[in-house]
Amino acid sequence: MTALFALATAVLWGLADFGGGMLTRRIPALTVVVASQVLAVLVLGAVVLGTGAWQEAGPQLWFAVEAGLVGPVAMLSFYKALALGPMGVVSPLGSLGVVVPVTAGLLLGERPGAGQFAGIAVAVAGIVLAGGPELRGAPVQRRAVVLTLVAAFGFGAVMALIASASSTLSGLFLALFVQRVTNVAVGGTALWVQTRRGLPALPADAGGLRLRLLWGLLPALAFVGLADVAANGTYSIAAQHGPVTIAAVLSSLYPVITALAAFAVLKERLRPVQAAGAGLALAGTVLLAAG
Repeated sequence: MTALFALATAVLWGLADFGGGMLTRRIPALTVVVASQVLAVLVLGAVVLGTGAWQEAGPQLWFAVEAGLVGPVAMLSFYKALALGPMGVVSPLGSLGVVVPVTAGLLLGERPGAGQFAGIAVAVAGIVLAGGPELRGAPVQRRAVVLTLVAAFGFGAVMALIASASSTLSGLFLALFVQRVTNVAVGGTALWVQTRRGLPALPADAGGLRLRLLWGLLPALAFVGLADVAANGTYSIAAQHGPVTIAAVLSSLYPVITALAAFAVLKERLRPVQAAGAGLALAGTVLLAAG
């Protein structure tokens, strides 16, 4: 069950990252974060009310609040990085945040077997190589790398926190709702400050068509927000039903999905090192699942 939910997480995060990166090329990254999370809050709010999940409230929800504080910073940094550099390069670096939950799992006493340790090493190497990392180039490329590393450790912290925020399915719904409400509060405040400083929430050249532009992007924004929520949920389930170290590594295969989506939609060519990385990631997955 751990492997299944963790791999589902990878697919959902990979597609959400691709969608977020595409949207950020049309509207500001902070607007993408806030709008997508508002839509997620509306859906999760209905789920919490419909299932009575609000009765699961307890001290553990502070982990969800902390995840909600870190999440917008990580997402904003990552979407900006995706807009600056090729998605197939930025996304694998973002997965380096896997070291946070893996370290947490080891500190909690988890001890993967020799085969699983080998799988972790092979999978992480494959994840990074899957993007054909290019760390040299223009200042914009270096800025994208810095933003991605900030996002990586933010994502890793969110993974560790959200896995500790609930122990039941209804509690998970409530934790995700609290996390998203916090996301919106933090991101919305930042967006308000940004607009007060003269930076538009939507492209200035959109003129009177700004609202029409946003309306047209609502389906894509909803997909990004809900896919990200679903990924957090499937990761939490994976971490609760198996070793966190394995759940975190398998979930972090999402850059392979992003790279494949960029290849299919944007025709970004896969370099030999990317193909090799995808193969290593798959081999690491098999080793982890077999262990």
